[in-house]
Amino acid sequence: MPTYEYECTKCENRFELFQKMTDSPVKSCPKCKGRVNRLIGLGGGVIYKGPGFYTTEYRSEHYKQRQREESGGSSSCSSSCSSSSSSKCSGCSATSCSTCSK
Repeated sequence: MPTYEYECTKCENRFELFQKMTDSPVKSCPKCKGRVNRLIGLGGGVIYKGPGFYTTEYRSEHYKQRQREESGGSSSCSSSCSSSSSSKCSGCSATSCSTCSK
């Protein structure tokens, strides 16, 4: 449900109401019972959740590395991997890396 902003034409009181989109606009001020105008607001912010959206797909390399370490490792690595094939990859702690072929 959106939040609507109103302003009284008599006392200039500004107030917000959390209303359904199907509710009719408020006609009187709660303070002085004067006539009110509904103001044009910015609306609410949108937060996208789930795979495929910016917050989950375009994280920093440091964040991705920390996530891999916490989840038990992964077979992918950053291009800065400089370990030998017998030891763990320095970029992702995997023993073999498909990205840099170590």
